[in-house]
Formats: sequence, C-alpha cells, structure tokens
Amino acid sequence: MNDTHNGDVFEAITVHNFSERILEQVIHFHVMKLSGGFFLWVGSSPVLSNLAVSMSSRYDSMPLSTLVMGDPSNTASNSLAQRLAKKTKKQIYVSYSLPMTDSNFSLLVENRIKKELELHPEHF
Repeated sequence: MNDTHNGDVFEAITVHNFSERILEQVIHFHVMKLSGGFFLWVGSSPVLSNLAVSMSSRYDSMPLSTLVMGDPSNTASNSLAQRLAKKTKKQIYVSYSLPMTDSNFSLLVENRIKKELELHPEHF
C-alpha cells in the first residue's frame, strides 16, 4: 500500500519474519521494509541490545556506518549493516543481538540473510 503527500509517494512499512536453525541454535530474523531501506533484527531472544545504521556514499566505495546504540566493542551490527548497504545500495538499520561466537557462525547467519534477500527481494 502506498500513500501520497504533496505529490511524494510513501511506501507502507511491511514486515517479514523468518527463522533458521544454525549450529543447533534457533535464530530469528525480523525485517521491516522502509521507504528507501530496511531495518533488520537478528537474535535468539527478544532483545534489542545494539543498533547500527549504514548507507552508501558518493565519496567512498565503502558505505558509511555508525553504531546508534550498544557496546562499541561489538562491531557485528556495524559490519553487517555496511555489507548489506553495499549489496543493496539502500540505507540499512541492523540490530545483531546474538552472542559473539566464532566467525563461522556469523558467516552462516549472514549467508542465511543473503539467501532470504535472493528468495524474497520484495521484503528488503
């Protein structure tokens, strides 16, 4: 559903949820499609412990990224937001609320997100 205001078209926010068992742990994914971008929450329990935002820049090939809230020593949200912004060319908000484990686990989580992007691009 779209809405117009002064000639501008605004897309309605849509929500898409999916879950996956990764290395014996159930991981939940929540995507809210926004106008020009999306919000992605990844976690195993309903906690919003951090939030990062990233967007492309015409001055640098790597998207800009910053942590909005959370522990600055945990770079998972920033890194994931930056890679997704580069891939989608959209503004991305990411909350990665999973404990820091090995990089293989993080890679599996990110691959699951990319698979969902390919299967359901209309939700991103």
